Amino acid sequence: MTLTELKYIVAVAREKHFGRAAEACFVSQPTLSVAIKKLEDELECKLFERSATEVTVTPLGAEIVRQAQVVLEQAAEIREIARRGKDPLAGPLKLGVIYTIGPYLLPDLVRQIILATPQMPLMLQENFTARLLEMLRTGELDCAIMAEPFPDTGLAIAPLYDEPFYAAVPLSHPLATQSSVTSQQLKDETLLLLGNGHCFRDHVLEVCPEFARYSSHAQGIQKSFEGSSIETIKHMVAAGMGVTLVPRLSVPAEALCAPKRGKKAEGFVRYLPVVDADGAAPPSRRVVLAWRRSFPRYEAIAALRNAVYACELPGVTRLS
Repeated sequence: MTLTELKYIVAVAREKHFGRAAEACFVSQPTLSVAIKKLEDELECKLFERSATEVTVTPLGAEIVRQAQVVLEQAAEIREIARRGKDPLAGPLKLGVIYTIGPYLLPDLVRQIILATPQMPLMLQENFTARLLEMLRTGELDCAIMAEPFPDTGLAIAPLYDEPFYAAVPLSHPLATQSSVTSQQLKDETLLLLGNGHCFRDHVLEVCPEFARYSSHAQGIQKSFEGSSIETIKHMVAAGMGVTLVPRLSVPAEALCAPKRGKKAEGFVRYLPVVDADGAAPPSRRVVLAWRRSFPRYEAIAALRNAVYACELPGVTRLS
């Protein structure tokens, strides 16, 4: 039994496909298949059920895969301990970021890391929260920047900042003449949403919960539209298809000035802070850094946090 064979079975269990698992491991499919067959012969048990259309993990195989993940993580920790003995900031840091944070934080964050710790390049992965949590658990990522809430998986958590939401409305919309909007005003509008899987979609539905009921039947097509990214949604707003909520860091600085018509789509969108007449706190999300408690390079985590704090974060509340 080798670490390579354990890596192969974890990949097949994740991908549910031998070809995709081989690509993920950078080997040929025959090489991967032979190695897994050798391991099955050694263990005298079947790990996977193979069919023409899919690969499924046997009940016993699922237990072995879970233990293999633990072994691979511990093996990676041995390498990290050795590296930390030399310099905990030496070597890449595998960072995951959710889709609704990455485009607005990563460009500045990468620059800050290069300035402060050039010996620690970032290996970046954008994905949904659920996938990032899985990658943290299996050791594919060292840490991840996500928005709360998410399932408690025993991770270490450090708050980074609280980010308010802004309403994005077409420049021709009556609300565009106001200096702010209330969540009550938004409830009467056609709301544009991100698709399922985006945690920011859930945040928006918390502000306007009545739109959640439309997702289960056809009438929802008349009241909401699902986009693939915040930038796509913003362009649909510019086209007059409806309104939406966006995180503060996604709002262009020039768009906070008095509305003016321009050639770019951004010039046709008005961004307004969301306030509540009853004095309740405006809608926002808490952005945090999460990592496995067993991750040995705490100095690298601290350096990453410092790099985030060094970024330009207009309109957000930094947390220590």
